[in-house]
Amino acid sequence: MTDDIRLIEVKEGILAQNEQEADQLRASLRAKGVLLLNLMASPGAGKTSLIVQTVQSLAPRLRIGVIEADIDSSVDAETVTRAGVQAVQLRTGGFCHLDAAMVARGVEALDTDNLDLIIVENVGNLVCPAEFDTGAHASAMILSVPEGDDKPLKYPLMFTKCRVLVVNKIDALSIFDFDLDVLRERAGQLNPELTVLPLSCKTGQGMQGWIQWLAEEVRAHQAYKDA
Repeated sequence: MTDDIRLIEVKEGILAQNEQEADQLRASLRAKGVLLLNLMASPGAGKTSLIVQTVQSLAPRLRIGVIEADIDSSVDAETVTRAGVQAVQLRTGGFCHLDAAMVARGVEALDTDNLDLIIVENVGNLVCPAEFDTGAHASAMILSVPEGDDKPLKYPLMFTKCRVLVVNKIDALSIFDFDLDVLRERAGQLNPELTVLPLSCKTGQGMQGWIQWLAEEVRAHQAYKDA
């Protein structure tokens, strides 16, 4: 009986189309020298706080735009706009992730001719966003201390997809059972090239490491364009 049933792999088809759109978006932004960064994390990990701190540190040197994603809210875009940068809010209407087509719509609403960097704040969770290529040139994730150091064991795909792991809220290390060395070991087993940057958006401790990494990424991206 099962021999008569046609099996259609819907997810594979969706992902293949998304990858094509992602490649097109990457290429178009690369031609303009604009770096697109995909930032992922759980709700409450500090995505918006990190973006605001980043804007305040880099805006004098770099022209920055932000794409905020949420299921049904515009509060994050309002927060980022008050920091003085272009911001677009994407309401996913129930989708728990962004894909390349969604991000492309957000990019279209920005003045990309006058930008060096676009930061995409993906929908808050550690599962679905890791599965979909957004067209970003680089991906980063935030893990906050209260979430625990066992997350590489529970969400391995997220840690393999990112180039940078920001460990936020290190000012709370003395309160929670969180071991940075254990986290580095677990994450390193999944992704030996992963850069781990402990910091606190609240106190500013460690922020310079993140700012330096991001500024260097933008410079390298623009140098590639001019080569």
